[in-house]
Amino acid sequence: MFEELDAVRKECENCQKCALGKTRTKIVFSAGTPNNKIMLIGEAPGFNEDQTGESFVGRAGQLLDKIFESVGFSRKTNVYICNTIKCRPPNNRDPLPEEKTACRPYLDKQLEILKPKIILLCGKVALTSFLDTNQGITKLRGKWFDGPYGSKMMPIFHPAYLLRNQSRAEGSPKWLMWQDIQEVRRMYDSLSE
Repeated sequence: MFEELDAVRKECENCQKCALGKTRTKIVFSAGTPNNKIMLIGEAPGFNEDQTGESFVGRAGQLLDKIFESVGFSRKTNVYICNTIKCRPPNNRDPLPEEKTACRPYLDKQLEILKPKIILLCGKVALTSFLDTNQGITKLRGKWFDGPYGSKMMPIFHPAYLLRNQSRAEGSPKWLMWQDIQEVRRMYDSLSE
């Protein structure tokens, strides 16, 4: 598994299929622990990720780690993290359709190698990359959908969105995220039984 992922990473490092290949500092292939239980798919690398080559390393990544830790998960032990695209779009804009299309084979290979049982679609770009819908993440978050290789997918709020919405009141984005991550933990535990 590790060798296969490393081969895909090396292929990705040389990629020039879209204009982002010319503007990136580093590709952002993944973070966390490769496993067949849980994969989080984010949107696109930001500035910090572009500098380090690792997914979710800024403030949003720190919050994501706290969310995982609240239910006993850790990127060091049981979560694999990647993005829909591997290079940072200028000014952190959403990826263009042609950028998503150019990068999709790398994501598909990650999915094929790991065959995760749970996929968390983190943010609207990840959501629309896997579900053909006009509904936004606020309506679809916390619901399970059938995914590739027999997986279950759940859209969740992006931690950057949670940083902009500080309330923890019932019904707030942070409160909803707490409900969602507990449901993910329940599903994860049911797979381990």
